[in-house]
Amino acid sequence: MSKRIVKRKRIKIIPLLLMLFIIVLIVFGVDFYLNTNIRNITILNTEYLPDEYIMRIAKIEDYPSYYYTTKNSINTRLLKSPFIKKVKTNKGFYHTLTIDIEESKLLFYDTLKNKYVLDNNKEVDDNFNVRVPRLTNEIPDKKIYKRFTKKMLSIDEDILSKISDITYAPNEYDKERFLLYMDDDNSVYLTLTKFKKINYYNEVLEQLEGKKGILYLDSGNHFKIMQ
Repeated sequence: MSKRIVKRKRIKIIPLLLMLFIIVLIVFGVDFYLNTNIRNITILNTEYLPDEYIMRIAKIEDYPSYYYTTKNSINTRLLKSPFIKKVKTNKGFYHTLTIDIEESKLLFYDTLKNKYVLDNNKEVDDNFNVRVPRLTNEIPDKKIYKRFTKKMLSIDEDILSKISDITYAPNEYDKERFLLYMDDDNSVYLTLTKFKKINYYNEVLEQLEGKKGILYLDSGNHFKIMQ
């Protein structure tokens, strides 16, 4: 009976090591590429929100991995903030990030509650030191407070920026009467039914010829000069 000779295959060590080296190199290369950090962040169209606040809320303040940080995750985190109405995030060439923000409008600061009141009816106590009108006293009637907040939405931006303080000032004739203190040292009485009249303030101001006083828009349209 003849013997069967089986030849043993020799494993070539050098090609195997070379293949393993290439695989390891590819794995480390891909991992390094995917962990490349965001190099630049641009935030657009913000008026009062600091960049630091947006980056902190989005969890990108440490410039994390460009590829592992998705646009959807950034948008989802930012939209949880009551100060942000809309957001659009784009990734660009060379690991750049652009975040376009639409802020919620700040209507006034309630000094009794120590909260900002926003156009989405939310009240927030974050302190950005933003220049907005201050409501200086209490509006005890919740319905009037709600109507007042809604009427504040009707004020043009340029006029809103000229109002320093607002005081709830009802009288025997109207429980929805307010006194607005302007930055130029004039004061304006308004009722909620005539609140939009404040948008004509600049036109009225031209007729005052530099005089300072109280403008009554709650009953008629007359101006009382203060000596």
